[in-house]
Amino acid sequence: MTSTEPFQSRCAEADGVKYHYLEAGEGSRPAVFLHGGGPGCTGWSDFGPVAPLFAEDRKCYLVDILQYGRSEKCVITGPMWDFHAAKTVALLDTLGIERADLVCNSWGGTIALNLAAKYPSRVRSLVVTGSMPVFHGPLAPLPEGGRRGRNARDAYYGGTGPSWEKMRELMARLEWYDAEAIPSSTVTMRYEQSLDPEEMALAAASDNPRGEWQDLSAELGRIEAPVLFAWGMHDAFLTPDYPLMLARMVPRGQLYVMDHAGHHLQEERPHEYYSVVTGFLDAQY
Repeated sequence: MTSTEPFQSRCAEADGVKYHYLEAGEGSRPAVFLHGGGPGCTGWSDFGPVAPLFAEDRKCYLVDILQYGRSEKCVITGPMWDFHAAKTVALLDTLGIERADLVCNSWGGTIALNLAAKYPSRVRSLVVTGSMPVFHGPLAPLPEGGRRGRNARDAYYGGTGPSWEKMRELMARLEWYDAEAIPSSTVTMRYEQSLDPEEMALAAASDNPRGEWQDLSAELGRIEAPVLFAWGMHDAFLTPDYPLMLARMVPRGQLYVMDHAGHHLQEERPHEYYSVVTGFLDAQY
């Protein structure tokens, strides 16, 4: 995880903002990876363990979404998922990607679902893990009113401030099923990125610079692309009844639930995740 080889670091301008991304692989089947919204998350921190497997048979782009990693820490005004979707489409334009598969975790998956609803011609298929595009659940209220991620971010940056130990505790409690398997190098990577001065300034301002929260209930039914919701059986944010509901809300939805996995199954069980996801992606060609 310390080296991004064979991925190459790139930057691109897209409709007035700067994106950073990692690129590797060849072929005419581009896959764009969008990471989650936890402290210190980047395209590489979330998909580094599995990305080289995908790059063996397709062109891969691991994007740092705006306000994260080495992408621009811009202030977002207006509906947040609309902003991210429009800027991501602008990035696809800059990269010359007419239509892509989107493979996403958490925050990135909500961006991708909105993008697929608003810009259907740009998406071939979607893989979504651990995302919360709607504010209601099928069986019970969402944990902590759906604010568990934001509360965890506030706790991490609050009090005595960020630390390596607090990062590991956050990952163990909310992101991984097997806490003993968390690589120290990943904790270090996330912790060091979380100390970025601009990220810390965004955290200090809570939700204000991130735009207005949107419920995408009305958008999900407009998604034309096939969607695979790949979920961890022990996801601490949203139990599998939630993605089953989502799979029924989109016209071409399906659900795969992985045992012994939490919120970051692509990191915990990369080979199993790759097998399931690449099978789904290949079936769309």
